[in-house]
Amino acid sequence: MDLRVIENLETELSIEIQGEDHTFMNVLKGALLEVDGVAAATYDMNPEQSGGQTDPIVTVKTDGSIDPLDALEAGARRVEEKTDAFREAFEAAA
Repeated sequence: MDLRVIENLETELSIEIQGEDHTFMNVLKGALLEVDGVAAATYDMNPEQSGGQTDPIVTVKTDGSIDPLDALEAGARRVEEKTDAFREAFEAAA
């Protein structure tokens, strides 16, 4: 997974995530919204109106109590926790 920082401000971060689609981006957005201090989390996948952009751009806005990069890291850890829990539940059901 390749990441490219688009914008990195004190309370806002935008990163392009190469090769991902709505499936992963919705999970990441949901996990980001569970992080304390995250005021907003969105993503954009609109290649036709953005000059050919094909990879999603996630934007994280915080209330200032957490650095946006730390919030992204916490959100990514939350995704990992959810996937681990699902895997364990699936294996237990098999």
